[in-house]
Amino acid sequence: MAKMDQFTVNLWVKMEPFIVGALQIPPPSKFSLHYLRKMSTYVRMHSSEGYYPYLFWPMWRHIACGKLQLEKDLAWLYFELFDSLVERSAEERLEWAEVMLSCTTEEEAEKQRNKLSVDTLQFLLFLYIQQLNKVSLRTSLVGEEWPNLKSKSYSLTGESTNQIKNWNDSYHQAFIQNHLQDLLELLLDPDQLSASSHSTHNSLVTPEAVRALSFLIEGSVKNSRTVHPLHQLALWQPLHASSGFSKISKAFSFPKLESWLRTCLTGNPFGISACLKSGKKLLWAQQVEGATKRAKIACNTHMVPSAHRMVVMSQVYKQTLAKSSDTLEDSHVKIHRCCESFIYLLSPLRSVSIEKCRNSTFVLGPVQTVVHLHSCDSVKVIAVCRRLSLSSTTSCTLHILTPTRPLILLGNQAITFAPFHTHYPMLEDHMGRTGLATVPNYWDNPVLVCKDNCDWKVFRFLSPSEFYPFVVPFEMEGDTTEIPGGLPPAYQKALSQREQRIQVWQKTVKEARLTKDQRKRFQVLVENKFYEWLVHTGSRQQLDSLVLPAAGSKQAAG
Repeated sequence: MAKMDQFTVNLWVKMEPFIVGALQIPPPSKFSLHYLRKMSTYVRMHSSEGYYPYLFWPMWRHIACGKLQLEKDLAWLYFELFDSLVERSAEERLEWAEVMLSCTTEEEAEKQRNKLSVDTLQFLLFLYIQQLNKVSLRTSLVGEEWPNLKSKSYSLTGESTNQIKNWNDSYHQAFIQNHLQDLLELLLDPDQLSASSHSTHNSLVTPEAVRALSFLIEGSVKNSRTVHPLHQLALWQPLHASSGFSKISKAFSFPKLESWLRTCLTGNPFGISACLKSGKKLLWAQQVEGATKRAKIACNTHMVPSAHRMVVMSQVYKQTLAKSSDTLEDSHVKIHRCCESFIYLLSPLRSVSIEKCRNSTFVLGPVQTVVHLHSCDSVKVIAVCRRLSLSSTTSCTLHILTPTRPLILLGNQAITFAPFHTHYPMLEDHMGRTGLATVPNYWDNPVLVCKDNCDWKVFRFLSPSEFYPFVVPFEMEGDTTEIPGGLPPAYQKALSQREQRIQVWQKTVKEARLTKDQRKRFQVLVENKFYEWLVHTGSRQQLDSLVLPAAGSKQAAG
């Protein structure tokens, strides 16, 4: 780390654990601090049995099902969700997919899962931040928050009273500030706690605990653009006096460390607030006549480290927007209040959040972590993604290829699941780069995460008779020429039968031996019916929006 004249440090809360890792539902009641403290003590007491410093799946299953009273599927969901935040190469992800594909029984699959482990202390923090979307009765009563997932109070700029706070970096900072003592106490060794399970003035925090806190906090030395994990800064020699690290005890003083963290915590320079305030404005969208608000698209990709890339788009209205660019690659993408549009983002993406959109189609490149829909109406999403989750959506259709079970959270109605049904030339290359394979594919095995407040009738599977493949109408370089993994047999059969009917129809027309005048009239009739179909299905709007704009108003490159 470079020497500086001033050893002032700025720390901030990382966004990704909240964007990707915090489920958009109130957490299980047993994820309270009381039970997590018990778990923290328990794992250390059983450190020789696969609980600490790494927690293996069977041990977490034992704690979750036996002590926290979670169902096994929910226990696996949290374990798997945390694993998606762990840095692994695309090759490692693909190797795991091959391992699971080779399993012929559930017993074999479970045997492979038993080999998986996570960092115990980081996992404890991960479980704690599920409180982000906890509904507070007290704040409900005073009007700051109301337990209604269809609340209309969320804005793009994060001015939110809605309980879905995963993109609100100001709230992330407040959350960590308000719960910092609890988080630090959760990481303490049991012998550093009082009889009431609290820290004392003499409590010591191990370097391993501070390393775990780097899961949530990072920072930089003043005037330096280099980002460092929290533990590297806390252990840096010039900061020992401030951070409370003692070379004698080889640990941190709890009060000094907590005070230093509170003093240095500031707003995230790479968060959505900074992106909207000082990010680069992108002229990707047209300003359509009749739109009440201007389309807004911003990114920070030109000014931040690669792990913090972000693109935010809002209020795209009645148009087709298509991009495959370096700006999008590996970015977290937030799409907000788009209406009657067709949006193609054909690059490998880190995560995608689609909020308050209606009557639109989104075709996405492979998404490395999660696609989340919230408060959307009559939206179609076509994507390969590691995970899909839905909350407060109505009449949405999801054509998905995913190695995890789609999550149906609260407030959904009339959801349709369907197989992934398109391709573009670079798709398989992008899938390889994001570590996503064609199998396993659980598009047709969704899970109701909140069974007490959900009904199995909220979703259906698209009938093969309603199924049509989707064509990406753009030319690109690449080798993919068909749908990766193909189609499920029932849908492929429906397509084949339809193709056979077309062949029979063409043969019938040919054998009818129509006169030239009859052929002309017949052609007009078919074209009129086709035009009626285009208007009825909304396809006419999509075709019209594909017409290249005038030279002076073309979408800007980016």
